[in-house]
Amino acid sequence: MTAPTPDPLPLHAARDLWDPQPGWLNTASYGLPPRTAVAELQRVIAQWQRGDTDWTAWDAATGRARDAFARLVAAPPADIAIGATVSQALSALAAALPPGAEVLVPEEEFTSNLFPWAVSTRLRTVPLERLADAVTPRTHVVAFSLVQSADGRPAPTADILTAARDHDALTVTDATQACGWLPVQATRFDLLTCAAYKWLMAPRGATYTYLSPRAREHMRPIAANWYAGSDPGGSYYGPPLRLAPAARAFDLSPAWFSQVGAAVTLELLGRIGVPAVHDHDTALAARFCAGLGLAPTGGAIATAPADAAALRRLAEAGVRTAVRAGRIRTSFHLYTTEDDVDRAVAALTGHHPT
Repeated sequence: MTAPTPDPLPLHAARDLWDPQPGWLNTASYGLPPRTAVAELQRVIAQWQRGDTDWTAWDAATGRARDAFARLVAAPPADIAIGATVSQALSALAAALPPGAEVLVPEEEFTSNLFPWAVSTRLRTVPLERLADAVTPRTHVVAFSLVQSADGRPAPTADILTAARDHDALTVTDATQACGWLPVQATRFDLLTCAAYKWLMAPRGATYTYLSPRAREHMRPIAANWYAGSDPGGSYYGPPLRLAPAARAFDLSPAWFSQVGAAVTLELLGRIGVPAVHDHDTALAARFCAGLGLAPTGGAIATAPADAAALRRLAEAGVRTAVRAGRIRTSFHLYTTEDDVDRAVAALTGHHPT
């Protein structure tokens, strides 16, 4: 049965659901939840405190979140696995690859998409811009982030996918810094994983992973558990092994409260529409770059030179950012305003924009 299409919600109306303190430019570290998600979390935590409900009421949010994420990335819900972290999701593939299998990764990659391969495979790294050209017949997996964590650079995805297809290599992408502001089609990849606590604005502890049938053929459910059973309620005790079909065989037992918050935010994003969020976020990033005389990035993340004086002025102005790879990293999301951007530009330049 096809899930009903959510009622649309204009972005300008949805923004009233958020209450950020001015100057939050750090969604690439963690996203801010809407009031509706906070209220739902408070409601179920009160139930937990009183012990007046069964846990299955909370677990219903897991199915809602799975379905909502599937809609966001245009994938079948049956191909979405529930997890906790990106590295855990990737380990089920990394640990099952043949001994000596080569995995090709950008040398700048965030280590959650690097260490799992380094532990279990023969890792080869090259600069991101050379990734497509570096694929060879010996390459089993090409793993990369759609958007780089340190500076927001987009991967040359089309070129990488073409090169991987030409050499029959599996494609694995970490979409943590993309899903929520960048339109994504998961079925272009063999495996796509996303931690939901950044641009999807969920509590930390919820990760969603698209697993194509091809990827599942190469994977082993090394964290198999009752929740991954064909009938979770009938999988509490004893043999035989009886895992669910499709991607659910790779589910972790969910962190209930993370899923409760995630269900609300993912459904809300579905109503707003990622294209609208993309236009809003990238326009603010372009405004930031223009204010500093920098070339626009085309994304929702922008960086600027970092020095002690600049960091001090940002702190004094109440602007919260991050420092990554020696530069100030700013990130803009649907609750960010032009005033937030101008506050940061003024702090960094010492001049209030006209």
